[in-house]
Amino acid sequence: MSNCGRVGPGARGLDEALVRGYAHRMSSTVTTTVPDATGHFGPYGGRYVPETLMHPLQELEQEYQRSCEDPAFRREFEYYLTEFCGRPTPLYFAERLTAKLGGPKIYLKREDLLHTGAHKINNSIGQVLLARRMGKTRVIAETGAGQHGVATATVAAMFGLKCVVYMGAVDCERQALNVYRMKMLGAEVVSVKAGQQTLKEAINEAMRDWVTNVRSTHYILGTAYGAHPYPLMVRNFQRVIGDEARQQILEKERRLPDLLVACVGGGSNAIGLFYPFLNDPTVQMLGVEAGGEGIEAGKHAARFQGGSLGVLQGTRSYLLQDEFGQVQLTHSVSAGLDYAAVGPEHAWLRDLKRVEYTYATDDKAVEAFMLLARLEGIVPALESAHAVAGIIERAPKMRKDDIVILNLSGRGDKDVAQVAARVGLEMPK
Repeated sequence: MSNCGRVGPGARGLDEALVRGYAHRMSSTVTTTVPDATGHFGPYGGRYVPETLMHPLQELEQEYQRSCEDPAFRREFEYYLTEFCGRPTPLYFAERLTAKLGGPKIYLKREDLLHTGAHKINNSIGQVLLARRMGKTRVIAETGAGQHGVATATVAAMFGLKCVVYMGAVDCERQALNVYRMKMLGAEVVSVKAGQQTLKEAINEAMRDWVTNVRSTHYILGTAYGAHPYPLMVRNFQRVIGDEARQQILEKERRLPDLLVACVGGGSNAIGLFYPFLNDPTVQMLGVEAGGEGIEAGKHAARFQGGSLGVLQGTRSYLLQDEFGQVQLTHSVSAGLDYAAVGPEHAWLRDLKRVEYTYATDDKAVEAFMLLARLEGIVPALESAHAVAGIIERAPKMRKDDIVILNLSGRGDKDVAQVAARVGLEMPK
Protein backbone atom coordinates (compact mmCIF):
# COMPACT_ATOMS: atom_id res chain seq x y z
CA MET A 1 0.00 0.00 0.00
CA SER A 2 2.99 2.34 -0.37
CA ASN A 3 1.24 4.18 -3.19
CA CYS A 4 -1.26 5.52 -0.63
CA GLY A 5 1.42 7.65 1.00
CA ARG A 6 4.22 9.89 -0.09
CA VAL A 7 6.21 9.65 -3.31
CA GLY A 8 10.01 9.69 -3.23
CA PRO A 9 12.27 12.42 -4.65
CA GLY A 10 12.29 10.94 -8.13
CA ALA A 11 8.54 11.53 -8.46
CA ARG A 12 8.02 14.66 -6.41
CA GLY A 13 6.25 16.46 -9.25
CA LEU A 14 7.09 19.57 -11.20
CA ASP A 15 10.16 21.56 -10.26
CA GLU A 16 10.08 25.12 -8.97
CA ALA A 17 10.92 26.64 -12.36
CA LEU A 18 7.88 25.02 -13.94
CA VAL A 19 5.69 26.18 -11.06
CA ARG A 20 6.89 29.75 -11.62
CA GLY A 21 6.14 29.32 -15.31
CA TYR A 22 2.53 28.42 -14.58
CA ALA A 23 2.12 31.40 -12.28
CA HIS A 24 3.73 33.80 -14.75
CA ARG A 25 1.10 32.96 -17.36
CA MET A 26 -1.73 33.84 -14.97
CA SER A 27 -2.98 37.22 -13.82
CA SER A 28 -2.72 38.03 -10.12
CA THR A 29 -6.47 38.65 -10.26
CA VAL A 30 -8.08 35.22 -10.47
CA THR A 31 -11.01 34.72 -12.83
CA THR A 32 -11.47 31.06 -11.92
CA THR A 33 -9.62 28.31 -10.13
CA VAL A 34 -11.86 25.46 -11.19
CA PRO A 35 -9.40 22.60 -11.80
CA ASP A 36 -8.84 21.20 -15.28
CA ALA A 37 -10.19 17.85 -16.43
CA THR A 38 -7.41 16.00 -14.60
CA GLY A 39 -8.06 17.85 -11.35
CA HIS A 40 -5.08 20.21 -11.49
CA PHE A 41 -4.93 23.77 -10.19
CA GLY A 42 -1.95 24.81 -12.31
CA PRO A 43 0.78 22.33 -11.33
CA TYR A 44 -1.02 21.21 -8.16
CA GLY A 45 -3.68 18.60 -7.49
CA GLY A 46 -4.36 15.55 -9.67
CA ARG A 47 -4.82 11.91 -8.72
CA TYR A 48 -1.94 9.90 -7.26
CA VAL A 49 -3.62 6.78 -5.91
CA PRO A 50 -3.53 2.99 -6.35
CA GLU A 51 -5.26 1.63 -9.45
CA THR A 52 -8.01 0.16 -7.26
CA LEU A 53 -9.09 3.69 -6.28
CA MET A 54 -9.15 5.21 -9.76
CA HIS A 55 -12.59 3.85 -10.62
CA PRO A 56 -14.27 4.89 -7.33
CA LEU A 57 -12.79 8.39 -7.71
CA GLN A 58 -14.12 8.61 -11.25
CA GLU A 59 -17.49 7.31 -10.07
CA LEU A 60 -17.52 9.92 -7.30
CA GLU A 61 -16.62 12.70 -9.73
CA GLN A 62 -19.41 11.68 -12.12
CA GLU A 63 -21.98 11.46 -9.32
CA TYR A 64 -20.89 14.82 -7.95
CA GLN A 65 -21.26 16.44 -11.39
CA ARG A 66 -24.72 14.92 -11.81
CA SER A 67 -25.71 16.12 -8.36
CA CYS A 68 -24.59 19.67 -9.11
CA GLU A 69 -26.95 19.70 -12.08
CA ASP A 70 -29.85 18.20 -10.11
CA PRO A 71 -32.16 20.80 -8.51
CA ALA A 72 -33.49 18.14 -6.13
CA PHE A 73 -30.01 17.49 -4.73
CA ARG A 74 -29.37 21.20 -4.26
CA ARG A 75 -32.69 21.65 -2.49
CA GLU A 76 -31.97 18.71 -0.18
CA PHE A 77 -28.47 20.00 0.60
CA GLU A 78 -29.79 23.48 1.37
CA TYR A 79 -32.63 22.04 3.47
CA TYR A 80 -30.25 20.18 5.78
CA LEU A 81 -27.85 23.12 5.98
CA THR A 82 -30.72 25.28 7.22
CA GLU A 83 -32.90 22.94 9.25
CA PHE A 84 -30.29 20.58 10.68
CA CYS A 85 -26.99 22.48 10.69
CA GLY A 86 -28.30 25.93 11.61
CA ARG A 87 -27.36 28.08 8.62
CA PRO A 88 -26.99 30.92 7.97
CA THR A 89 -24.45 31.56 10.71
CA PRO A 90 -24.20 35.14 12.05
CA LEU A 91 -21.62 37.67 10.97
CA TYR A 92 -20.89 39.20 14.36
CA PHE A 93 -19.19 42.56 14.95
CA ALA A 94 -16.48 41.93 17.57
CA GLU A 95 -16.71 45.37 19.18
CA ARG A 96 -14.39 44.82 22.14
CA LEU A 97 -11.73 43.01 20.09
CA THR A 98 -11.89 45.85 17.57
CA ALA A 99 -11.41 48.43 20.34
CA LYS A 100 -8.58 46.44 21.92
CA LEU A 101 -6.66 46.28 18.63
CA GLY A 102 -7.39 49.93 17.79
CA GLY A 103 -9.27 49.14 14.62
CA PRO A 104 -9.93 47.87 11.95
CA LYS A 105 -13.56 46.77 12.33
CA ILE A 106 -13.49 43.01 12.92
CA TYR A 107 -16.42 40.77 12.06
CA LEU A 108 -16.49 37.09 13.06
CA LYS A 109 -18.15 34.56 10.77
CA ARG A 110 -19.64 32.33 13.47
CA GLU A 111 -19.16 28.80 12.10
CA ASP A 112 -18.65 27.78 15.73
CA LEU A 113 -22.42 28.10 16.18
CA LEU A 114 -23.20 25.32 13.70
CA HIS A 115 -24.51 21.95 14.88
CA THR A 116 -21.49 19.85 16.01
CA GLY A 117 -19.50 23.05 16.62
CA ALA A 118 -17.55 23.67 13.42
CA HIS A 119 -17.70 24.25 9.67
CA LYS A 120 -17.00 20.54 9.03
CA ILE A 121 -20.71 19.67 9.03
CA ASN A 122 -21.24 21.62 5.75
CA ASN A 123 -19.04 19.18 3.85
CA SER A 124 -20.19 16.08 5.73
CA ILE A 125 -23.82 16.78 4.85
CA GLY A 126 -22.96 17.19 1.16
CA GLN A 127 -20.87 14.04 1.01
CA VAL A 128 -23.31 11.81 2.90
CA LEU A 129 -26.02 12.83 0.42
CA LEU A 130 -23.67 11.75 -2.39
CA ALA A 131 -22.97 8.47 -0.59
CA ARG A 132 -26.69 7.72 -0.41
CA ARG A 133 -27.11 8.47 -4.13
CA MET A 134 -24.31 5.98 -4.87
CA GLY A 135 -25.95 3.30 -2.74
CA LYS A 136 -23.20 3.17 -0.11
CA THR A 137 -24.11 1.66 3.27
CA ARG A 138 -20.95 2.62 5.16
CA VAL A 139 -18.89 5.78 5.54
CA ILE A 140 -15.37 6.30 6.86
CA ALA A 141 -13.46 9.42 7.78
CA GLU A 142 -10.15 10.66 9.13
CA THR A 143 -9.98 13.30 11.82
CA GLY A 144 -7.35 15.31 13.68
CA ALA A 145 -9.09 17.68 16.08
CA GLY A 146 -12.12 15.41 16.01
CA GLN A 147 -14.58 17.96 14.58
CA HIS A 148 -14.77 16.27 11.17
CA GLY A 149 -15.10 12.90 12.87
CA VAL A 150 -17.98 14.18 14.96
CA ALA A 151 -19.63 15.71 11.88
CA THR A 152 -19.29 12.44 9.94
CA ALA A 153 -20.58 10.36 12.86
CA THR A 154 -23.50 12.77 13.13
CA VAL A 155 -24.61 12.52 9.50
CA ALA A 156 -24.08 8.75 9.52
CA ALA A 157 -26.38 8.44 12.52
CA MET A 158 -28.90 10.74 10.89
CA PHE A 159 -29.11 8.55 7.76
CA GLY A 160 -28.58 5.15 9.38
CA LEU A 161 -25.17 4.36 7.88
CA LYS A 162 -22.32 2.45 9.49
CA CYS A 163 -19.43 4.73 10.39
CA VAL A 164 -15.75 4.23 11.18
CA VAL A 165 -13.48 7.17 12.07
CA TYR A 166 -9.68 6.92 12.04
CA MET A 167 -7.82 9.14 14.49
CA GLY A 168 -4.17 9.24 15.54
CA ALA A 169 -3.55 7.96 19.06
CA VAL A 170 -1.95 11.27 20.07
CA ASP A 171 -5.02 13.15 18.84
CA CYS A 172 -7.35 10.70 20.60
CA GLU A 173 -5.70 11.66 23.87
CA ARG A 174 -5.66 15.43 23.40
CA GLN A 175 -9.15 15.48 21.87
CA ALA A 176 -10.79 12.94 24.18
CA LEU A 177 -14.08 14.86 24.35
CA ASN A 178 -14.65 14.41 20.63
CA VAL A 179 -13.74 10.71 20.82
CA TYR A 180 -16.56 10.25 23.34
CA ARG A 181 -18.93 12.26 21.16
CA MET A 182 -18.22 10.07 18.13
CA LYS A 183 -18.77 6.89 20.12
CA MET A 184 -22.03 8.20 21.57
CA LEU A 185 -23.20 8.85 18.01
CA GLY A 186 -22.59 5.19 17.17
CA ALA A 187 -19.29 5.46 15.30
CA GLU A 188 -16.37 3.09 15.73
CA VAL A 189 -13.26 5.14 16.50
CA VAL A 190 -9.99 3.48 15.47
CA SER A 191 -6.94 4.79 17.31
CA VAL A 192 -4.00 4.77 14.88
CA LYS A 193 -0.68 4.00 16.57
CA ALA A 194 1.62 4.07 13.53
CA GLY A 195 4.19 6.79 12.85
CA GLN A 196 3.59 10.14 14.51
CA GLN A 197 0.08 8.97 15.51
CA THR A 198 -1.62 12.13 14.19
CA LEU A 199 -3.62 13.17 11.13
CA LYS A 200 -1.29 11.90 8.38
CA GLU A 201 -1.39 8.37 9.77
CA ALA A 202 -5.18 8.55 10.21
CA ILE A 203 -5.54 9.39 6.51
CA ASN A 204 -3.28 6.47 5.56
CA GLU A 205 -5.50 4.06 7.48
CA ALA A 206 -8.69 5.53 6.05
CA MET A 207 -7.34 5.09 2.51
CA ARG A 208 -6.39 1.46 3.25
CA ASP A 209 -9.92 0.84 4.51
CA TRP A 210 -11.41 2.43 1.40
CA VAL A 211 -9.34 0.25 -0.92
CA THR A 212 -10.51 -2.84 0.92
CA ASN A 213 -14.21 -1.93 1.19
CA VAL A 214 -14.75 0.32 -1.80
CA ARG A 215 -17.96 -1.37 -3.00
CA SER A 216 -19.92 -0.58 0.16
CA THR A 217 -18.00 2.41 1.52
CA HIS A 218 -17.66 6.11 0.80
CA TYR A 219 -14.71 8.01 2.23
CA ILE A 220 -15.92 11.39 3.59
CA LEU A 221 -12.59 13.20 3.38
CA GLY A 222 -12.71 16.22 5.65
CA THR A 223 -10.63 18.92 4.01
CA ALA A 224 -9.85 20.47 0.62
CA TYR A 225 -7.07 17.98 -0.01
CA GLY A 226 -6.59 14.54 -1.52
CA ALA A 227 -7.13 13.15 -4.99
CA HIS A 228 -9.48 14.84 -7.45
CA PRO A 229 -12.44 15.49 -7.08
CA TYR A 230 -12.08 16.00 -3.30
CA PRO A 231 -10.40 19.46 -3.31
CA LEU A 232 -13.02 20.79 -5.74
CA MET A 233 -15.94 19.07 -4.06
CA VAL A 234 -15.05 20.04 -0.48
CA ARG A 235 -14.41 23.65 -1.53
CA ASN A 236 -17.80 23.86 -3.18
CA PHE A 237 -19.60 22.38 -0.17
CA GLN A 238 -17.80 24.92 2.06
CA ARG A 239 -18.23 27.99 -0.14
CA VAL A 240 -21.54 28.62 1.62
CA ILE A 241 -19.37 30.33 4.27
CA GLY A 242 -18.10 32.97 1.85
CA ASP A 243 -21.40 33.30 0.00
CA GLU A 244 -23.18 34.13 3.25
CA ALA A 245 -20.40 36.41 4.49
CA ARG A 246 -20.46 38.39 1.25
CA GLN A 247 -24.20 39.02 1.46
CA GLN A 248 -24.06 39.79 5.18
CA ILE A 249 -21.24 42.33 4.99
CA LEU A 250 -22.95 44.14 2.12
CA GLU A 251 -26.09 44.38 4.24
CA LYS A 252 -24.16 45.63 7.29
CA GLU A 253 -21.52 47.90 5.75
CA ARG A 254 -22.77 48.48 2.17
CA ARG A 255 -19.36 47.47 0.85
CA LEU A 256 -16.97 44.54 0.63
CA PRO A 257 -14.37 43.85 3.33
CA ASP A 258 -10.75 44.87 3.00
CA LEU A 259 -9.36 41.63 4.45
CA LEU A 260 -10.45 38.03 4.99
CA VAL A 261 -8.63 35.92 7.58
CA ALA A 262 -8.81 32.16 8.22
CA CYS A 263 -6.63 29.41 9.63
CA VAL A 264 -5.21 26.91 7.12
CA GLY A 265 -4.61 23.24 7.80
CA GLY A 266 -5.76 21.30 4.76
CA GLY A 267 -7.65 24.50 4.07
CA SER A 268 -11.39 23.84 3.79
CA ASN A 269 -12.66 26.61 6.06
CA ALA A 270 -10.29 29.11 4.45
CA ILE A 271 -11.11 28.25 0.84
CA GLY A 272 -14.80 28.23 1.76
CA LEU A 273 -14.50 31.84 2.92
CA PHE A 274 -12.07 33.02 0.23
CA TYR A 275 -13.53 31.49 -2.92
CA PRO A 276 -16.56 33.78 -3.46
CA PHE A 277 -14.27 36.84 -3.14
CA LEU A 278 -11.44 35.76 -5.45
CA ASN A 279 -12.57 38.00 -8.32
CA ASP A 280 -12.77 41.09 -6.07
CA PRO A 281 -9.31 42.72 -6.37
CA THR A 282 -9.88 45.10 -3.43
CA VAL A 283 -10.39 42.19 -1.01
CA GLN A 284 -7.12 40.93 0.46
CA MET A 285 -6.90 37.44 1.99
CA LEU A 286 -4.71 36.03 4.73
CA GLY A 287 -4.31 32.34 5.55
CA VAL A 288 -2.68 31.47 8.88
CA GLU A 289 -0.78 28.20 9.22
CA ALA A 290 0.49 26.49 12.37
CA GLY A 291 3.90 27.82 13.41
CA GLY A 292 4.13 25.36 16.30
CA GLU A 293 7.22 25.93 18.40
CA GLY A 294 8.97 27.85 15.63
CA ILE A 295 10.05 27.35 12.03
CA GLU A 296 12.49 24.53 12.58
CA ALA A 297 12.22 21.05 11.08
CA GLY A 298 9.79 18.90 13.04
CA LYS A 299 8.51 21.73 15.22
CA HIS A 300 5.78 23.29 13.06
CA ALA A 301 3.20 22.64 10.34
CA ALA A 302 3.65 25.80 8.22
CA ARG A 303 4.04 24.26 4.77
CA PHE A 304 4.67 27.54 2.96
CA GLN A 305 7.45 28.45 5.41
CA GLY A 306 9.48 25.26 5.18
CA GLY A 307 7.85 23.09 2.54
CA SER A 308 8.50 22.11 -1.05
CA LEU A 309 6.61 20.61 -3.96
CA GLY A 310 5.75 16.95 -3.55
CA VAL A 311 3.06 14.29 -3.59
CA LEU A 312 1.33 13.01 -0.48
CA GLN A 313 -1.85 11.01 0.01
CA GLY A 314 -3.31 11.43 -3.44
CA THR A 315 -2.34 14.91 -4.58
CA ARG A 316 0.57 17.19 -5.49
CA SER A 317 1.05 20.25 -3.33
CA TYR A 318 3.40 21.92 -0.87
CA LEU A 319 4.49 19.61 1.91
CA LEU A 320 7.06 19.37 4.65
CA GLN A 321 9.68 16.90 3.45
CA ASP A 322 13.43 16.49 3.58
CA GLU A 323 15.86 16.52 0.66
CA PHE A 324 15.19 12.82 0.04
CA GLY A 325 11.42 13.22 -0.15
CA GLN A 326 10.78 11.78 3.31
CA VAL A 327 7.83 13.47 5.04
CA GLN A 328 9.02 15.40 8.08
CA LEU A 329 7.51 15.33 11.53
CA THR A 330 5.07 18.14 12.27
CA HIS A 331 3.90 19.82 15.44
CA SER A 332 1.06 22.12 16.45
CA VAL A 333 -0.83 22.72 19.65
CA SER A 334 -3.85 22.42 17.35
CA ALA A 335 -4.58 18.85 16.22
CA GLY A 336 -6.58 20.11 13.25
CA LEU A 337 -3.62 22.03 11.77
CA ASP A 338 -0.98 19.38 12.52
CA TYR A 339 -0.54 18.05 8.96
CA ALA A 340 2.42 17.92 6.59
CA ALA A 341 0.69 19.19 3.41
CA VAL A 342 -1.73 21.91 2.29
CA GLY A 343 -4.64 21.83 -0.14
CA PRO A 344 -3.61 22.23 -3.81
CA GLU A 345 -5.86 25.21 -4.46
CA HIS A 346 -4.13 27.12 -1.66
CA ALA A 347 -0.74 26.37 -3.21
CA TRP A 348 -2.02 27.71 -6.53
CA LEU A 349 -3.50 30.87 -4.98
CA ARG A 350 -0.19 31.51 -3.23
CA ASP A 351 1.69 31.22 -6.53
CA LEU A 352 -0.74 33.71 -8.06
CA LYS A 353 -0.15 36.05 -5.10
CA ARG A 354 -3.91 36.22 -4.66
CA VAL A 355 -3.74 34.98 -1.05
CA GLU A 356 -1.02 35.74 1.48
CA TYR A 357 -0.02 33.01 3.90
CA THR A 358 1.60 33.53 7.30
CA TYR A 359 1.81 31.52 10.52
CA ALA A 360 1.12 31.78 14.23
CA THR A 361 3.11 29.92 16.88
CA ASP A 362 1.53 27.80 19.60
CA ASP A 363 2.09 30.52 22.18
CA LYS A 364 0.48 33.21 20.01
CA ALA A 365 -2.52 30.96 19.27
CA VAL A 366 -3.06 30.26 22.98
CA GLU A 367 -2.80 33.98 23.78
CA ALA A 368 -5.37 34.70 21.06
CA PHE A 369 -7.63 31.93 22.42
CA MET A 370 -7.64 33.56 25.86
CA LEU A 371 -8.02 37.09 24.50
CA LEU A 372 -11.13 36.26 22.48
CA ALA A 373 -12.65 34.41 25.44
CA ARG A 374 -12.04 37.32 27.81
CA LEU A 375 -13.05 40.12 25.41
CA GLU A 376 -15.95 38.62 23.49
CA GLY A 377 -17.20 35.74 25.61
CA ILE A 378 -16.38 33.35 22.77
CA VAL A 379 -14.14 30.33 23.34
CA PRO A 380 -12.68 29.50 19.90
CA ALA A 381 -11.18 26.27 18.66
CA LEU A 382 -7.39 26.31 18.79
CA GLU A 383 -7.46 26.11 15.01
CA SER A 384 -9.54 29.29 14.79
CA ALA A 385 -7.34 30.94 17.42
CA HIS A 386 -4.52 30.89 14.86
CA ALA A 387 -6.64 33.17 12.66
CA VAL A 388 -7.28 35.45 15.65
CA ALA A 389 -3.52 35.58 16.24
CA GLY A 390 -3.10 36.53 12.58
CA ILE A 391 -5.35 39.57 12.86
CA ILE A 392 -3.77 40.60 16.19
CA GLU A 393 -0.48 40.82 14.32
CA ARG A 394 -1.93 42.48 11.22
CA ALA A 395 -4.27 45.03 12.83
CA PRO A 396 -1.61 47.70 13.65
CA LYS A 397 -0.81 47.92 9.93
CA MET A 398 -4.43 48.64 8.95
CA ARG A 399 -6.65 51.74 8.96
CA LYS A 400 -9.40 52.21 11.53
CA ASP A 401 -12.06 52.27 8.82
CA ASP A 402 -10.87 49.01 7.25
CA ILE A 403 -13.19 46.01 7.53
CA VAL A 404 -12.04 42.47 8.36
CA ILE A 405 -13.98 39.22 8.23
CA LEU A 406 -12.38 36.48 10.33
CA ASN A 407 -13.66 32.94 9.95
CA LEU A 408 -14.29 31.52 13.41
CA SER A 409 -14.25 27.98 12.06
CA GLY A 410 -15.03 26.13 15.29
CA ARG A 411 -15.69 26.33 19.00
CA GLY A 412 -13.15 25.44 21.67
CA ASP A 413 -14.92 23.03 24.03
CA LYS A 414 -12.57 20.28 22.86
CA ASP A 415 -9.50 22.41 23.67
CA VAL A 416 -10.42 23.80 27.09
CA ALA A 417 -8.49 21.23 29.16
CA GLN A 418 -5.42 21.52 26.96
CA VAL A 419 -5.36 25.33 27.10
CA ALA A 420 -6.13 25.38 30.83
CA ALA A 421 -3.07 23.22 31.46
CA ARG A 422 -0.88 25.52 29.37
CA VAL A 423 -2.00 28.72 31.08
CA GLY A 424 -2.09 27.30 34.61
CA LEU A 425 -5.83 27.32 35.30
CA GLU A 426 -6.78 24.88 38.05
CA MET A 427 -10.05 23.07 38.72
CA PRO A 428 -11.75 24.12 42.00
CA LYS A 429 -11.35 21.62 44.84
